[in-house]
Parts: sequence; structure tokens; C-alpha cells
Amino acid sequence: MPSLSQPSKLAKLFSLVGPGILVAATGVGAGDLATAGFAGSQLGVTVLWAILVGAFFKFVLTEGLMRWQLATGKTLLEGVARHMGLIPGWLFLAYFILWSYFVGSALISANGVTLLALVPVFDNPMTGKIVFGAAASILGLILARKGGFKLFEKVMGVCILVMFVTVTISAVIVAPPISEIAKGLVIPSIPKPNGGGIGWTLALMGGVGGTVTILCYGYWIAEEGRKGPEHLPFCRIDLGIGYLVTALFGIAMTVIGSTVVASGSGAGLIVNLADALAESVGPVARWAFLIGAFGAVFSSLLGVWQSTPYLFAHLWRLFVQKANTQASSAADTNSKPYRFFHYALAFFPMLGLLVEFKEVQKIYGIAGALFLPMLTIALLILNGRKKWTGDLTNRPMTIVTLVSILGFFSWMAWRSWFG
Repeated sequence: MPSLSQPSKLAKLFSLVGPGILVAATGVGAGDLATAGFAGSQLGVTVLWAILVGAFFKFVLTEGLMRWQLATGKTLLEGVARHMGLIPGWLFLAYFILWSYFVGSALISANGVTLLALVPVFDNPMTGKIVFGAAASILGLILARKGGFKLFEKVMGVCILVMFVTVTISAVIVAPPISEIAKGLVIPSIPKPNGGGIGWTLALMGGVGGTVTILCYGYWIAEEGRKGPEHLPFCRIDLGIGYLVTALFGIAMTVIGSTVVASGSGAGLIVNLADALAESVGPVARWAFLIGAFGAVFSSLLGVWQSTPYLFAHLWRLFVQKANTQASSAADTNSKPYRFFHYALAFFPMLGLLVEFKEVQKIYGIAGALFLPMLTIALLILNGRKKWTGDLTNRPMTIVTLVSILGFFSWMAWRSWFG
């Protein structure tokens, strides 16, 4: 049999790990970068273990969603509609609309601030943020709407390669002794427990990876034609690689933050980190870091712009139109709900450019804290019955892990709401 060409091998490799890489790229936004950088500045590399724990938590949640879909042939939303009723779906739809606005605003703002730092052509920073943020949103809309899934995969692959290489190299250049990093990875400890250390460690754990965008993994594996339990090993490898990349990126950001005095918040903190790198290493480090940061925030924007219209159209069909859950779960990209949400997502959140990024970040962070406990409960219920998922049902260790995750993210939600 003739050997495969090199491009074919690369295409097959990306086909294997593509959805996991998309999860990694979409889940790393400006807030995650800022949290990791600031936690590193405040606590050093002693809290690197928290990133590994957070990435593991997100892996378990996404793996549970994937197991349900491979076992039943239906998305998790269809499982909720069929087995948990319409009320959870209506509540989630309302939450999802708010989440989309706040996340969209934060991503547009972060892209605007980062691009302005790369191309400082405006005298007024607010004007620059608005122009660049709006341009990034429109470009994301065009790529997602006109380019199709394959182009989306390629652009996301380039973005995550750029962000991973540049930020990792920056971290290697400024890294403390390897023994300190190794200790921070394997020995759990929380410095300054009475001085904000616990809060920043928890934020670091909770900020690894995405929230609502976890649901999009199901649509991405469907795009790759993965249906049936036989794809479980491939999906686990795929997810493992995706969350490993996410964890390594978070570790790199924390290492960079540990070497500088960070100030500001959100995207502004990212720019301040870049300026601090310029002072300690040189201007090339600043440019490299900013390019990597832009790769992170734009890939996150593009991932949200591409995937969340699927979710909205699916939610609308299941819980508003009350469609039969036995029907095809494929989203109609030409349907009115899909097209409406695509354009609404690109333009309505631009209103957030008129307010401070940190305020938008705070609001959507508080709103986002609710989703992960809801997802964990759904996975405990839906994957808990062999009648529904067969041999892919939750095992005892999985149940213990999910209950632990539920407790952790419920506590995070409580802290977000009530301090």
C-alpha cells in the first residue's frame, strides 16, 4: 500500500486531536491569562499544582459530556430535554444569553486592548480599543460564517501554535530554577493563606479552560464524524492533549507573572506583563509575548463566535420550539435562530467597549460561576443510569470525582456571589 504523504499524516494527526485543541484554544481567554499572571505575581510558582488540578477537573467534565454523546448519539442538551424536562433548559437559555453578551464583551474588549498594544496608532486608547475590538469581532464573524469548519480548524490551529510557542518561550527565558517549578507542580501549598492566597489559588483552579464552551466539544466531535462508543479512546487522547496544552499555557503564564510585579486587571494586566518583560529581557520579549497573547484572545473569540450559535439554535429548537429529541441533532446553520444569534453575538456585545474591561470581566465571571455546578449535576444524573448509557455509565471513581468537582465549583460560585 502506498505510504501517506506528509501533509496527509499531519491532516490525520490534527483530525485526531483537533476538537481537543479547539477546546484548549477557545477556553483560554483574557481573564484566564490575567488570572494566571496575577496569581504568579502574588504567589509565585508554588501554586502551579492548582493549574494541574483545574485542568483535570475540566477534563473530567468534558469527558463525561463526550461519553454521554458517544453512548446515546444525542447531545447533552437533548439528554436534559428528554430526561430532566423543559424548565432546566429554559433557565439555561436565559443564562446562556446573558453569558454570551458578557463573554462577547470581554473578548471584544480584550482583543481591542491587545491589538492596540501591538499597533499603537491611536492617540486615544479608548478609540483604539473600540476600533480594534470591533474589527476583531467582525473578522471573527466572517471567518466563522463564511469559512466553514475546516477553515475554522486551520485558523485555530495557527492561533494556538503561535500563542503556545511565544508564551512558552517567554516563560523559559524568565523562569526561576527548575527545582522551584517542579516543587510547585508536585507539592500542594498555598502561600499567604490569610492574605488572599486561598482566593487566588481557587481562582487559578477554576480559571483553567472554558465554561459554557465545554458543551461545544460535542458539536466538534460530530463535525469529525465521531459517533459510537468505539471512538471513546480517541476522544480521551484528544481531550487529554487539549487540556495538557491548556495546563502548560497556564503554567507558562504563572511563571511569567512570578518574575514581574503585575498591576492592572484583565487585558490591561496582560499589556503590563508585556511591558515588564521588555524591561527585564528586552523589547523582543514584549512583542513575542503580545503576539502570543493576541493569539490566545483571538482564538478564544473565534471559538466562541463559531460554536455558541450552534448552542443557541439547539436550545431554541429543543426548549422553545420543543422539537422531538429523536430527530437529528445537527444544527441547521441556515436557520433563522442560528443566523440571528451569529450576528447578534458579533455586534451587540460591542456595547461593552464603552465600559471598563474589568467591570465586564467581573460581571461575566460572577455569572459564569453558576454553569459548572449545573453541568456536573447533569452529568451525575444522565451518566448515572446504565439504562441510558450502557457500559459508558459513571464508574465509582468518576462519581467521587464529580461530587468533588460539584463541591469545589459550588463553593466558587458562593464566593463569587457573596464574597
